[in-house]
Amino acid sequence: MAIFQAFRALRPTAEEAAAVAALPYDVVNREEARHIGEQNPKSFLHIDRAEMDLEKEIDLYDERVYRKAKENLIKMEEDGILVQDETPCFYIYELTRRDKTQTGIVGCNSIDDYLNGVVKKHELTREDKELDRIRHVDTCNANTGPIFLACRYTDTLTLLMKNWKEEHLPAYNFTAEDEIRHKVWIIDDEETIDRIHKEFETISSIYIADGHHRAASAVKVGLQRRKENPDYTGKEEFNFFLSVVFPYEELVILPYNRVVKDLNGMTVKAFLGALKFNYELMLMPGFPCKPVEKHCMGLYVEGDWYHLKAWPDIYEKKDRVGQLDVSILQDKVLAPILKITDPRTDERILFVGGNHKSSELARMADETGGAAFVMYPTSMEDLMAIADENKLMPPKSTWFEPKLRSGLFIHKLS
Repeated sequence: MAIFQAFRALRPTAEEAAAVAALPYDVVNREEARHIGEQNPKSFLHIDRAEMDLEKEIDLYDERVYRKAKENLIKMEEDGILVQDETPCFYIYELTRRDKTQTGIVGCNSIDDYLNGVVKKHELTREDKELDRIRHVDTCNANTGPIFLACRYTDTLTLLMKNWKEEHLPAYNFTAEDEIRHKVWIIDDEETIDRIHKEFETISSIYIADGHHRAASAVKVGLQRRKENPDYTGKEEFNFFLSVVFPYEELVILPYNRVVKDLNGMTVKAFLGALKFNYELMLMPGFPCKPVEKHCMGLYVEGDWYHLKAWPDIYEKKDRVGQLDVSILQDKVLAPILKITDPRTDERILFVGGNHKSSELARMADETGGAAFVMYPTSMEDLMAIADENKLMPPKSTWFEPKLRSGLFIHKLS
């Protein structure tokens, strides 16, 4: 059963929360981070993307980047921008986007639950990205970004969270530049904290929605600290990692679209002809095509949009992973036709989150003479079922929106 505990968050004062809160490090590139940092000296990207404060020629993985992150974190605490709570608390984190609200509880999960499969993953991680976050967490001595988790809430847990929100004022309440509203409540009552802890003990599975690299890195830092402290008790903070756990039914998954830079030397006519073996094609003149049901997708190539519907015989006998639209695309189009056999490393393919407009995908495809694929979103039910089967999805199968902000909660490892 799940171990989920309260912690003493290092967090911004109420006056500074809006300025500190930042998008996750992995959804902004170096240039975007530098621009944000120049405009906002209090942005948490100064910690999560500390290269912005160094010379442009310095490599992203240079040791100086990690030292600068630690220096910036310490300075924000010394300046009183970040203050650590005196007692362990849980926190309620509510995000509202376009009248859709999701509310979760912030706490710390056990690294042992990750190792024994209570915390379930559905994606592979890349070694270089893991190593980056390992060095970042280890040098900063803190989990600086929360892992985005989901589970089946108990009725008691749902009611407890609802009542706390109704009976207490939020500590933070602000709307970010992207019009997403963020509200945070602090649960500091010992009896309520104990009830939350016990409710999570009845939950058998928690699923990583977003943050596989952060989770894997946090666990590996914890294991390394155990080696360095052979007399550890299991209660030390390095045995836990920062997370926000949401009720799964509140989450919104957007499609994770694909743009391919070229047609592998084929003409458009030949490319479309090859697709007809596995898809029913329909030209959609004059406007972008967005799929409205599973096993369909939109295709843009050379000025035209098409609606593609997979023939049932290519997926009906497949397992849950094989029936995912991203799997069908990979198995029937990207690999055999466009020769993109490893989408995790092939530089000819770009992954574009579902918060981008179809016109942006078309523009990207036109720039290189390639094609754009607009996917139908993967469901939470498929995600959880695949994780329960200990199977893995193809890379970039899900795009969760809204994104959790970093900097609102920091978990110190000692």
